[in-house]
Amino acid sequence: MAEQERTLAEMLQSAGYATALAGKWQLILLKEDPMHITKMGFQENCVFGWHEGPRYYQPYIYQNGKIRNDVADRYGPDVYAEFLIDFMARNRDRPFLAYYPMTLAHDVSNDLAEPPPVGPKGRYDTYREQIEYMDKIIGRLVSALDSLGLRENTLILFTGDNGTPKKFLTGYKDGEYVYDRVISMKGQEMIPGGKSELTDAGTHVPLIANWPGVTPEGTICEDLIDFSDFFPTIAELAGTNLPEGVVIDGKSFAQQILGMKGHPREWAYTQWRGRAWIRTKEWKLYDDGKLYHMSTDPREGNPIVQEKDTDESARIRAGLLKEMIKLKGEN
Repeated sequence: MAEQERTLAEMLQSAGYATALAGKWQLILLKEDPMHITKMGFQENCVFGWHEGPRYYQPYIYQNGKIRNDVADRYGPDVYAEFLIDFMARNRDRPFLAYYPMTLAHDVSNDLAEPPPVGPKGRYDTYREQIEYMDKIIGRLVSALDSLGLRENTLILFTGDNGTPKKFLTGYKDGEYVYDRVISMKGQEMIPGGKSELTDAGTHVPLIANWPGVTPEGTICEDLIDFSDFFPTIAELAGTNLPEGVVIDGKSFAQQILGMKGHPREWAYTQWRGRAWIRTKEWKLYDDGKLYHMSTDPREGNPIVQEKDTDESARIRAGLLKEMIKLKGEN
């Protein structure tokens, strides 16, 4: 990530916010630039050394550019959470951004010189165990906000960054890593993981906004949201201006968080390993010409090819294709 980029943290720091990050920073090898996170606008940070050491048991952790030597007997996610809780406590009298790109739930690192250490169970944690512990960590952070008297003055945004994995690293045997399939249950339905796929199983992720007394309780918003939307959304909620002279692809959904209609985006776009799609709430077009009616075919089992277009699907296809061509040209 180039140092001239304008980040969310820099924007909020300029608006008087304290800024901190914990967990992942998979944008650079920190041994090559230990202060990179600071340069990107986070005044404090506590992250594992990506490609350098373990993230879970006996973690290899950088804090503010220096390697911690007091965590050999700790579980990484506990360290990251404690760091953020301490940060929030020290900054309780001013606005703050506590950004937590969690290491949970994710495989242990499989690219180190030696297999990462196992935990007290004598093995690596399963995906289910990691998800359950992630839930505990979130509860710990929310409880800390309650204890600090900050709960009603804090917006919590929780989201995933991709779908559930198809397989999960569970062990190391005879010089090889061992993986198990990941299957989720929705009622009686078995749903395999879809990480790295362009279907909803890989790209449609949870997004929860919670702000007591502000966000309406128990409601569901069906608007399309893209990750680029977080930047202008948080700028609007923080009451600060977006950077000048920079093209912002995102569209604020701050009004939806506040319980209003807002101005939802008409379409979202995704690229991954040479493939791409563009979609509205109802329709999804891939760059190979396959069109899906998502409200009736969410698992994408019945593609509409151009030769079978109806008047409606032909009109939708033409509009989406026009936008896709423009976007692929820009990328």
